[in-house]
Formats: sequence, structure tokens, C-alpha cells
Amino acid sequence: MNMNSVEFSVELAQESHARLIFGTVVDDNSSAEQLLLSMYDSVQTSIFVVDVLENGDFCYVGLNPTHERWIGIRSQDLRGKKPEDILTPVDAIKVRQHYTDCVRLGKTIAYEQCLQFQGVPTWWSTTLTPLRDANSRVYRIIGTSSNITPNKQIAQAKEIQAEREQLLATVAQRIHDGFDLDVIFQQTAQDLRQCLNCDRILIYQISTSGNGVVTAEATVTPDISLLGKHFRDPCLHHQYQEHRGRCCHQIVTDIYADGVKACQRDFLHSMQVRAHLVVPILFRQKLWGLLIAQYCHEPHQWQQIEIDLLQQIATQLGIAIQQGELQQQIKQLKNQLELQKREHQTQSQQTKNFQALVLRITEQIRDHPQEQQVFAYVTQELAKLLQLESCYIELYNSDCSVTSVVYEYAATQPTYQGLTRKPQDLSEIYQPLLQKQHFQSVEIVPGWHPKLLVITQLACPIYDEQGILGNIWLIKPTQQMFDQLEMDLVQILAHECAIAIRQTRLNASKQAKIKKLENRERLTQEFLKNLSHELQTPITSISLAAQTLESLFLPNDTLDTEIVPQLLQILHKECSRESRLINDLLTLIHLEVEPEPPTLITIDLQTWLPPIIASFLDLTSCQGQQLKLNIATTLTPLATDITELERILTELLSYVCKYTPSGESITVSAQTTADSLQLSISNSGLEISAHDQIRIFEPFYHISKNDPWKYSGTGLEMALVKKMVRHLGGSILVESATGHTTFIIKFPKATTM
Repeated sequence: MNMNSVEFSVELAQESHARLIFGTVVDDNSSAEQLLLSMYDSVQTSIFVVDVLENGDFCYVGLNPTHERWIGIRSQDLRGKKPEDILTPVDAIKVRQHYTDCVRLGKTIAYEQCLQFQGVPTWWSTTLTPLRDANSRVYRIIGTSSNITPNKQIAQAKEIQAEREQLLATVAQRIHDGFDLDVIFQQTAQDLRQCLNCDRILIYQISTSGNGVVTAEATVTPDISLLGKHFRDPCLHHQYQEHRGRCCHQIVTDIYADGVKACQRDFLHSMQVRAHLVVPILFRQKLWGLLIAQYCHEPHQWQQIEIDLLQQIATQLGIAIQQGELQQQIKQLKNQLELQKREHQTQSQQTKNFQALVLRITEQIRDHPQEQQVFAYVTQELAKLLQLESCYIELYNSDCSVTSVVYEYAATQPTYQGLTRKPQDLSEIYQPLLQKQHFQSVEIVPGWHPKLLVITQLACPIYDEQGILGNIWLIKPTQQMFDQLEMDLVQILAHECAIAIRQTRLNASKQAKIKKLENRERLTQEFLKNLSHELQTPITSISLAAQTLESLFLPNDTLDTEIVPQLLQILHKECSRESRLINDLLTLIHLEVEPEPPTLITIDLQTWLPPIIASFLDLTSCQGQQLKLNIATTLTPLATDITELERILTELLSYVCKYTPSGESITVSAQTTADSLQLSISNSGLEISAHDQIRIFEPFYHISKNDPWKYSGTGLEMALVKKMVRHLGGSILVESATGHTTFIIKFPKATTM
């Protein structure tokens, strides 16, 4: 049936006001109506009827059999439904607009449109004719459509072929002109999307781990952009993982169609994709990435011409990638040559600067042998030359168990000055340094900073043939590592620092020896002076006594017998004092020059000590002093020379008794500590100044100068006490404060049993 017969049937329907509902005419059964019904059922043109509701909405009344066959929907299934119930959202909007135009204009309109039924897009040439009621209101629309899909496909194929050829030529020209690879990708994606009239084109680069990133995108919905996104399609990964150049595509007409894997459906749904076409992009016969075309809102029946176009574009992109790599290699070679040229110039200038610096530092060491001056000059010059944040020098102690920063030059605030470290706690750093190897690392500055701070550290050991001395540290406020030339320079300067340190220490050692000799000479002179005085004093007394005794003899050979005993007592006393002085002097010299090993005997202080203390009871009682003994219940036996130990305690008790006022107390204690056995003699009523505490063990030193003749003694007792304590392997010290003085003797546990 042609279009004229269709228009005639519509006119008959208008004249008879017949209602066409699913092949049934409800009105008078006139011959005209029967003719209309016959044409409605038998014409080859698709006819559909749409009711215009009172509220302006639309619902379908029915289809003729021809239209049922074309779209695959039965008339009874369509009745009462709205456009959204049978069409995609996009198609429903389009047909509603046509229905609205027909009602608004009140006349027949014609148009062409593409609609999807059962997921298949078809092209239709449609005419809409309005029907009016007695009040001239359009209450129904009669639509007739012809399927023009084959013609459209032919025209579309020709158009796509022309656009494809133009697109391929454009891509080839961009590659030939040497466009940047990112520009080629992005512009190709845009051109391809327009050519296919799809919703989205993606260029997806796959990494070696199987993940990938979208490197280019053209989309009609930029608010849902995937550009730069990293994701992994589990189904695609397995499909392309072992690809070796085969033409392997993935075609998804509708993600909800049968045969689409659940993982693929979920993945594409998360990206708001409905139809999907993927072709591989190969580079050197290996999978580089994927070229993807997508429809986001509706299914799409991919045509072979579209698949071929994507494959050809993917081939061109592979060529572009290869050319881009070649251009990048050429660019890198040029950059490397330029960089090597600049590096050579920089190294040449650095070498000159380094040589000049080494020469200046060598002159500095020669002209200013003090190590602090050398350290200051080296750190400052290195910091300026290498643009350092900080440069500092640390030195080891004698056994390399501790390092201390002795000098730092900082661009801003010093950070490391005075810092001490234990190498054993930082073995990963100090192990190579102690083996005379440099150490370099990149560190994150600890603590909170608005911006992450990273520094590069270099440490070079300071050493010579005599051993390791310390390290010189360089801190650079960047991640750039120190190069070999810089490390060689620092190591040279480290050797110069070693020379300065050895020279300074040698000078210091010489000065110390000179000072020690001068001090010893001074002490010797002072000792001889005191010794001469001490020796002269009893001799003077003896001489005076002898002269007095001589003068007692009267001319008549008579003798004043009353004064003779006094003079003889003086002679005996001074001779005894002279003898003790000489003996003490000989003992002191013996302990100083050639001390023999002590004869050790193990004693129990709980039984050995009380008799020694008891021998002083009469003296302390006579002087109005209280003598106390305090011995711990558990004492470790002591291996010692009992003769020397008794002499030590006797001399100390004698000394304390001399200077303890009447009415005060003297306490002798013995106890065991964690690492020693401790003997102490303390008294009250006496406080020794700090100056006297330092000199109390010097020969002939008296803490009181008021009456040196008040107590007998040689003046060597305390010096002998200190020598004998050391001879027995112990130590002695004096503590004095708040009217109390205590002498403490400590014997290490090694001397106990």
C-alpha cells in the first residue's frame, strides 16, 4: 500500500470518528469503517495510534500487524503504555517532542528518526496526523512509519567511510608532522568520537603489572571523566595478557545481554557503560594498550565498518607510539650530549675550584696549626663551594665508642654542635666509616613540616696511618646525591684535617709535657724546700738543746742537773722525729719509683678492725672525743697487705684525731657496695674547704697554719696514705660539708674474696 492510500484511510477515520483500538473499530459498522479496518490490518506500512490525554500526556492505543512485526511488540502489550515504558530514556524524550509538536501545530508533520527496539537501532520515516473531537481538541494521533534502515545504513556507511579515510589521513599527517604523542592521542580520540557519534572514546595504556591508566579521553559527559584514572578490568586482563599480535577484539552490544560475564558487566556498569568495543594497540608486536569506544546510555549494534575503523586507528596509534619512542630516544640522546657537555664544563670548573680550595687549606694548616681554626675554615669553604645547609666535624674518643661534634658551620641555625653519638647504636652508619669508607644517604627530616623536607648526607672518615680520628659531615638540602668528584674532594680535605689534628695534638702533647715537667720541677722545688725546712727544724732544735746543754757546764765543772732531763727529752724527741721523717721519705720514694707487689692476706674486717680502732680509745678519751665503730653484718673478706692497711688506718685516725675538736665524734665504718668494699672515717666539728680538699694529700701540706707545732708529725702522712691505698689497688677521696668531713677508701670487688 502506498502513502496515498494511507492518507485516504486516515481521512475516512476522521470523517467517521472511528476509534481504532488493536484492530477493532468501535462505532457504527458501516462499510467505510470495515474498509478502514481492512486497510489497517493489511497495509505494509506501519501504523500506530497514540491517545492524547486530558493532562497533555500520551499513551499508546495500538499497532497494526506490520508495525508489530517490525518492532517485535504485540499490540495488546503496548496498549495503555507511555513512551518511557517501551523506549530507551533518550528515545522517549525524542518521540514525546514529536507528539507535542503535532498537537501544538494541529497538523500533519513528518520526520526521520533512529529508535532502538529490542536493543536493535532502526531508522524510520514517520508521519503524525492529529485527530480532533467535536470540540476541535486533538485527542488522538495516527502515526505511519516506514523502515528506512537499509538506506540509512548505506548512506551512513558511505559517510563513515569518507570520515574514516579523512580521519586516517589526519592521524597519519599528525604522526608525520611529529606531533607530541599526548596531542596525537587526545585529538585522535576527539575525532574518532565525532566520527562514530558515540558517547566516549578511551586510550588505555597497560602497565607491566596488568593495571592501566586512561591517557586520552573524548566524552560527551565531561563531568564523568575517566582521564588519568587507574583501574584494572579483570576480564580484559586475562584476554589480552598473552596477546601476540592476533586481531583480538571485545565487542559488547549490551552489558545486560546474554553471554556477558558478570565481572565484565559489573565493571562496565561502574563506569556507566552500556555498549563496549575494544581493540588492542600493539607496539613491537606486544600489547601496549587498548582503544575503546563506548555508548553510555543505550545498547549499540556495532557494525563491521566501525570495528575496522577502530582497528585501523589502533594500528596508526601503534605507529605513533613507535615514532614517539624514537623521537624520545633522539631527544634523550641530545639531552644527554648537552648534559655531558655541561657536566664536563661544570666538573672542569669544580676541579679548578677544588684545587684552589685544597691549596688554601694546606696554607691554612701551615700558617695556623690550631685545629679549631682549620675546622672553621674547612667547613665554611666546603659549605660555600657545595652550597650546603650544614657542614660539621666530629671526633672519636680514645676507644671510638663515642663521637662528639667539635665544630659546625651552618647556613642558618647550628643543629649538630655539641652532639654526641655512640657508634655501636648506629652501626649501619659507623661501620663503613670505622673501616675508612665514606657513607652517603638521603633522609627525611624528622618532625612536622608544612612541606616534606629531604636532605642528602655525606660522611667521609678523617684518618691517617696511625688510625681513625673522626668524620667530616656534609648536609645538602636536596635529594641530589654527591658525585664522585665531590666525594674525592671531601676525602682530600679529610686527610688535611687529619694532619691538622695530629699536628695540634702533637703540639698539645709537647706543651702538656713541658707543663708537666715545669709542674714537676715546681713541685720538686717546693718539696725540697719543705723537706729542707722539715729537716732543718729538728736539727735546729737538737743544736739549740746541745748548745744549752753545753752552756750548763759551769766553769767549776759543776752541772745544773735540774734542766738536763728536759734537754735530753728534746734531743730524743727531735731525733725520733728526724728518723720518722727520713723513713717516711724513703717509703714515699720507694712507692713512687719501684713499688713491689703487696703481700696479700685475706682478712675478716669484723675481727681485724676492732683492735686497730681500740688502740685510739685512750687518745680520743683524753681529747674529749667520741670514737665509734660501725661494721656491716655482712662483709666480703678482703685480700690485702695488712701492714700497709694498718698503716693507712692508723695515719688517717691520727690525722682525724688531730683536727677534731673536743666534744665531737669520730666514726669508722665498713660496708659493702655494689662494686666495692668501702672503709670510711668521718668526724664532726671540722669542715675542709674545697681548695684544701684538692691539696690535702700533697706532701707537707697543712690545712691549718696557725700552729704547725701543736701536733707532732712529718707532714708526709697523707701523701703516704694516698700512695699506699693506690698500691693496694684502691682509691681514696675526701668529702666535707656542713661541719662534717669523711675520708672514704674503696677497694674494688676484684681484690675481695
